[in-house]
Amino acid sequence: MLLRHARSLLFLPASNPRAIAKARTLPCDMVILDLEDAVPDDAKEAARAGAVAALAEGFGPRLTGVRINVEGTPWHGAEMVAMKGAAVDYVVLPKVESAKQVRDVFSVAQKPVIAMIESAKGVLAAPGIAAGEGCAGLFMGVNDLRRDLGIPAGAGREGLSHAMQAVLLAARAAGIAVFDGVYNRLDDLDGLAAECAAGHALGFDGKTLIHPAQVAVANGVFGPDAQALADARRLIEAATGGAERFEGRMIEAMHVEEARALVARADAVGG
Repeated sequence: MLLRHARSLLFLPASNPRAIAKARTLPCDMVILDLEDAVPDDAKEAARAGAVAALAEGFGPRLTGVRINVEGTPWHGAEMVAMKGAAVDYVVLPKVESAKQVRDVFSVAQKPVIAMIESAKGVLAAPGIAAGEGCAGLFMGVNDLRRDLGIPAGAGREGLSHAMQAVLLAARAAGIAVFDGVYNRLDDLDGLAAECAAGHALGFDGKTLIHPAQVAVANGVFGPDAQALADARRLIEAATGGAERFEGRMIEAMHVEEARALVARADAVGG
């Protein structure tokens, strides 16, 4: 599966064997083993070893990632080295504010990097980060970004709108994938669905998640709609090239490309 086809990207503690085992049964498109916020300092080394072992066992058809600790922490160097030999698809790097941070991790780990944009500096540097060597995608780190911007607790996402669009624009200009941030209210699946729909409407490829119960919602919202998929297949079949009329509207090559991309995404996720 291509990264841009992923709908549901689930973070789980690399120190939790039970959560890791359960992830192998979930319909998420990507599993991200977390060595950063989800793991206490005294468990970091054991979690790193557990992550490497879990990756060697595999996660079936799912994409895999490991979120390492940021530069300047005692664990950063060892984690980069461990990722070089690990059977992981992507390294997730938190708190990115420069292309150099991504390049440094890529040069050591030799794995494509997903950069988390979690600060005002990160948002402003996003175009260079996205276009830099080794960067395969961007994650919105909305919790830290809220704090950095001074958005009050309980406020909606209106204060994040400019930052989200800026990060999305940076990713699209660089031709890489980009994903919406996590939703914290675990028991509010209706709220999650609404936030997924808003992110999808902005143009995000999928959503990062923090609980297994959130997977189905993200898959449903970001997965190809059955009617849209049927329309896309008819459009592809009917198109003959150039501008032409199709079911009451004008289409051209751009619309055919969009339809093919939708079908390819559906094929990738089994839709």
